[in-house]
Amino acid sequence: MMEQFCRVLMITGLMVFLCNQVLSQTTPEGTAWVSSYGYSDCVKLFNTVTSVILEPNCGGRVLEYTLNGENAIYINPEHDGWTYQPGERSIDPCGGRFDIGPEMTIPRHTDLWVGRWKAEITGKRHARLTSVKDEATGVQLIREFKLDRDTSHLTCKQTIKNISKTTKQYYHWSRTFAAGNGIFIVPLNPESRFPKGYITFGPGPVMNYGPQDHPNIIVKDGFLVVAGTPPQPQLALDSYDGWMAYMTRNNLLFVKKFPMYPDRVYSDMAATTVVIWYYKDLMCELEPMGPRETIKPGKSASYTEGWWLIPYDFPGSGENVDPAGIQILVIEKAR
Repeated sequence: MMEQFCRVLMITGLMVFLCNQVLSQTTPEGTAWVSSYGYSDCVKLFNTVTSVILEPNCGGRVLEYTLNGENAIYINPEHDGWTYQPGERSIDPCGGRFDIGPEMTIPRHTDLWVGRWKAEITGKRHARLTSVKDEATGVQLIREFKLDRDTSHLTCKQTIKNISKTTKQYYHWSRTFAAGNGIFIVPLNPESRFPKGYITFGPGPVMNYGPQDHPNIIVKDGFLVVAGTPPQPQLALDSYDGWMAYMTRNNLLFVKKFPMYPDRVYSDMAATTVVIWYYKDLMCELEPMGPRETIKPGKSASYTEGWWLIPYDFPGSGENVDPAGIQILVIEKAR
């Protein structure tokens, strides 16, 4: 009798242990812990059509943003699994990156850019990435991502928290590498202070307000269309419509929407709100800028972007792009 009782206790204990193990692996709906691109401890957010991979080991990035299995993000396989080691030369990581500016005057912040972050699953299709407290800049960054239940809509919120004893001035800087060789489109500002509605950067430190015309740079019906790498691959605008779109070769329209503040200070070198950078045919960097934030000690400032992926047949060339039709699609689908 005692032997049977002991056996029952052992079986019961084993069942409790196994149940606890299962429960410890259970995550909220639409989330999972995964290994991806050579990294462990990544977070996956997903629904029936969209998948997002968040990577905390090297800078708190988005490594996948897919619609029906097609990824809109540029990934360099040579970077798979790379992590920063103090004293080692850093890479310029691929993926859906975020940063803070102003670029030319901010202290070097390697721990924020390529350091190890903390990943948390915080709810259904909802996760948070948190940086270390960075002494160089005096801030800590928190990035929250939430995927819609049914669509590709991904909310990306970055919070800048002042951990120092002095007031800081920074701004949100999105630096998303989209898959290369695509076509970029953004509304121009009809009251732009730039003669052509945009400027180019380079060669060197030049900010050129009168760049030469080029077949890959098309101004059409009040929109700027960039269909491939121009001679000076970085362009900037003072657009205030609050959206940009990028057509990928795998038939996706990658839309970003973001708040605009015409009465506030935008404090990059040219006071622009949107920047793009083409690198050969490999990638296109999509860069919404936030306004300057004055953040007192212990306080925070946040900025939120909305991302969407919309099926769209690649038009083949910039001349075939219908900007007005794209704008209607953004209004109807990206909401």
